[in-house]
Amino acid sequence: MFTGLVEGLGEITGISRLAEGLRLTVSPPFPAEELSLGDSVAVAGACLTVVEISSRTAAFEVSPETLARTTLTLKKAGDRVNLERALRLGDRLGGHLVTGHVDGRGALRERREGPASLFLKFEMPAPLSRYVIEKGSIAIDGVSLTVNTCQGNTFTVNIIPHTAQKTTLAQLRVGDQVNLETDIIGKYVEKLLGARSESSGVTAELLARHGFL
Repeated sequence: MFTGLVEGLGEITGISRLAEGLRLTVSPPFPAEELSLGDSVAVAGACLTVVEISSRTAAFEVSPETLARTTLTLKKAGDRVNLERALRLGDRLGGHLVTGHVDGRGALRERREGPASLFLKFEMPAPLSRYVIEKGSIAIDGVSLTVNTCQGNTFTVNIIPHTAQKTTLAQLRVGDQVNLETDIIGKYVEKLLGARSESSGVTAELLARHGFL
């Protein structure tokens, strides 16, 4: 589990293809020796497991499922990525609950620089739109952000200077793809309400017909 508060930028130093998936080697902004084998690290928002540690780098293996849902398959050596180590019990939850299980890719459709913040507008896969609400939370490349507005399959956010300096978001250009993770609470609520309505026979249509909606 993560918070979406990025610790810093890592640099990809190596990528190698495996029989299934790939191996990603990253130079973190903190001493690699602080990591342990098996640790979870959010790399560009995707939860990956440390499989090897050297004096300056950490290696991760990326599964085919993760490659299919994320932008990691587009990365190359020299690219910078947002990094966050897993939340520990007792840590402050300054962002929101982020699992590192990316839902899919989004694309930047508009970018405007203002005097105090950077405005970004993204397009998301249609199935994700029901989990995105105004003033709700979303993780973009592992960064916890507040949704300003959402309409159809698009939503907007504003990036303050601190976030712009500490993450990769300020480097995005129109057309660039990003990893999106919607708020896990909304997913659980939808699942629970769906199960309850199926077992009880109470549906949205029934409630509307009797004037409750």
